Amino acid sequence: MNFRNLLPSFLIGAVASARAMTPMATLATARLADRHTSGKLVLLDRPLFKYGALAMGAGELFGDKLKSAPDRTVLPGLVARVMSAGIAGAALAPRGREPAGAVAAVATAVPLAYLTLAGRKQAMAKIGQTRSGLIEDALVIAAGAAIVALATRRDQFAG
Repeated sequence: MNFRNLLPSFLIGAVASARAMTPMATLATARLADRHTSGKLVLLDRPLFKYGALAMGAGELFGDKLKSAPDRTVLPGLVARVMSAGIAGAALAPRGREPAGAVAAVATAVPLAYLTLAGRKQAMAKIGQTRSGLIEDALVIAAGAAIVALATRRDQFAG
């Protein structure tokens, strides 16, 4: 197994560093489009989790713009990143390598959370919280969608 096989897992960890719920929301969207991951992703085959991930992803985008939004490096934010990155990283890993994919994603998400926070704070000082957040949202959503689109496949037997 080489690094390239786990690249989608590392990359989705980078997405989780900036937006904890975006990896799960992009995977839920992929499932709704009949796209499948190489790794097992049982939870998002259940409607409650699939639609819950979409709602949490959207809620995080709105909540991030609030003045009272906590830093992404507080304990609950890091726990959410670990969970989301781990699940998404496992799903995007090759079959049978899900644990390695989860570790790769988490190992990327946690340290990068500190770096993306520092970058966001610099941007906030220059252009404000809402504008910097919207720009970060656009970049993170585009990256997450691209990673998941490239790492998933369409079901050959779908109607």
